[in-house]
Amino acid sequence: MNVDLQPTLTGSLVELRPVRPDDFEQLFAAASDPLIWEVHPEPDRYQRAVFQKFFAGALECKGAFTVLDRKSGRVIGSTRFHHYYPDKRQVEIGWTFLAREFWGGDYNGEMKRLMLDHAFGFVDRVVFTVGENNIRSQKAVKKIGGVLIGTEDRPGLDGTLRHNVVFAIDKHAWKAAHV
Repeated sequence: MNVDLQPTLTGSLVELRPVRPDDFEQLFAAASDPLIWEVHPEPDRYQRAVFQKFFAGALECKGAFTVLDRKSGRVIGSTRFHHYYPDKRQVEIGWTFLAREFWGGDYNGEMKRLMLDHAFGFVDRVVFTVGENNIRSQKAVKKIGGVLIGTEDRPGLDGTLRHNVVFAIDKHAWKAAHV
């Protein structure tokens, strides 16, 4: 099966399109607010040098998106498909951030719905790995139907192990809830 991890996905509020090298400045502008990262395992990601590593990883992974506000056309964040395991029929959604003015509303929910609908065309399970202290993101994943399935330690960009919680949404549960 030919799987496209970087389609263009369009909703009423957001458009997700493949990240491009020339997106750096606009994405960095959206990410340069320290409050976005305050509960993140890498809380200094608002700094240019740290964000540059994050951005390089986005380009390398071949599953990253630039998120645009459809009303204004403005770049408002980024998200990714990553860790695709065809044998397990599983993919991860993560590395998501939105400019603060787009928090708490429908933007994240629509973005995740677009990604989940696409992913369930080729996998049976989507996982979300969230920093153990990132309660804001944990609540957002639960809000879209994520179920806690365990914990996982992962190295950060500096090599330090970061403690995370892992949530999953299974295809059948998603489809049943969104008929």
